[in-house]
Amino acid sequence: DNEVTELFAHDLNQRGIPAHAPLYEEVYDLTTNCMLAKGVALEVKKTVGSAAAPTAGLHFTPELLEQVGEMGVKVCYVTLHVGLGTFRPVKAEDIADHEMHSEFCQISQETADIINETKRNGGRVICVGTTSCRTLESAWKEGALTPGPGSTGIFIYPGYKFQVLDGLITNFHLPESTLIMLVSAFAGYESTMNAYREAVQERYRFFSFGDAMFIGDHGAIAP
Repeated sequence: DNEVTELFAHDLNQRGIPAHAPLYEEVYDLTTNCMLAKGVALEVKKTVGSAAAPTAGLHFTPELLEQVGEMGVKVCYVTLHVGLGTFRPVKAEDIADHEMHSEFCQISQETADIINETKRNGGRVICVGTTSCRTLESAWKEGALTPGPGSTGIFIYPGYKFQVLDGLITNFHLPESTLIMLVSAFAGYESTMNAYREAVQERYRFFSFGDAMFIGDHGAIAP
């Protein structure tokens, strides 16, 4: 249950520290909701249970979120307990045969109301991270986002028709991963590969603690 999970997380923090990039002076504390990057507090809403931090969200400081809010953007949160299966490379000859592990996810009534209203009014929903994207796409039922807890094993790859996502902020992912396939599904294969070639050429930082890209309308990518 939640009490046992929180006690376990507390014990882990007492006995060791998670692996982290040199960029971070202090690592994420599983029992709090912030991380320090060179002395700057990063805003992370965290429910204990995930095997990985929501790394795209680590780019957002409270100050940046305040600026975003001043622009009229409504910020809301979802929960997805990322499993290790998310990082398992796709080895199946036919990607449709790849099996995704089920992961717990939850959407509050407030978040569902904000997103449903945004979609009805013709606004855009920008997901921060592939986990947020997968959570929302899994919960879209009969033309609306459904609140509440649940589980998802959704595998998004080229050919998928997005129901909620209008834009995506995400890091640069591992080759052969389900995450890069999600990016390709939204941005298009050629646009994705071009962005990754530029990232390698310009020596961007990859993976969990690396740089991010913004993918907007019609697959336009801005690293």
